[in-house]
Amino acid sequence: MSKTHFGFETVDEQEKAKKVAGVFDSVASNYDLMNDLMSGGLHRAWKFFAIGQAKVRPGYKVLDLAGGTGDLAKAFAKQAGEKGEVWHTDINESMLRVGRDRLIDRGVITPTLICDAEKIPFPDNYFDVITVAFGLRNMTHKDGALAEMYRVLKPGGRVLVLEFSKVWEPLKKAYDLYSFKFLPWLGDKFAKDADSYRYLAESIRMHPDQETLKIMMERAGLDRVEYYNLSGGVVALHVGTKF
Repeated sequence: MSKTHFGFETVDEQEKAKKVAGVFDSVASNYDLMNDLMSGGLHRAWKFFAIGQAKVRPGYKVLDLAGGTGDLAKAFAKQAGEKGEVWHTDINESMLRVGRDRLIDRGVITPTLICDAEKIPFPDNYFDVITVAFGLRNMTHKDGALAEMYRVLKPGGRVLVLEFSKVWEPLKKAYDLYSFKFLPWLGDKFAKDADSYRYLAESIRMHPDQETLKIMMERAGLDRVEYYNLSGGVVALHVGTKF
């Protein structure tokens, strides 16, 4: 059986999916609170930047993968309007339920779907914009997921990947201290779950850096791939176009 990584641990590919599901089942109810605490609210600015770069227009069809609690889907639904089609999706049912309820509470009615990004249940050339925010690093076959995004994207459409990345070298020591000491403590203090947040820190270190992810997106078929470093490279937004 093929092996992959779950944080710093080497596991069977099938086992990783179950372990990742367990993490997000655990953190779903506290996800937004913990995002605010972990990033000092910066995750909202990172998402705001991604939403601006997506350039969703009225009538667009948009797929938000690993959409979690629905921050991007909410913005896109307003931008696409009544003639648009915005799908809020996630492979994890616990996260999807939290996001769906949150969207409804804010008066946003948009389709919600359990969706594996490695097997996207839509036809070729369907979407104008595809986004995945802080979800790609949890996928077992990232190259397969990127290929699927390319398949269901219309010619001229854009894929946006917002993800933790490689921090600038002068910040590395402080960032490591924060990630491996403070973050698990925060998870234990506020979510009663240090292990899940330890995994999240480890998964960031195992994720491809900016240049590697750019190459992966190009290999999936996307053109004009560029990336923007945010907060000293803590996060990067990659944008690719299908021609």
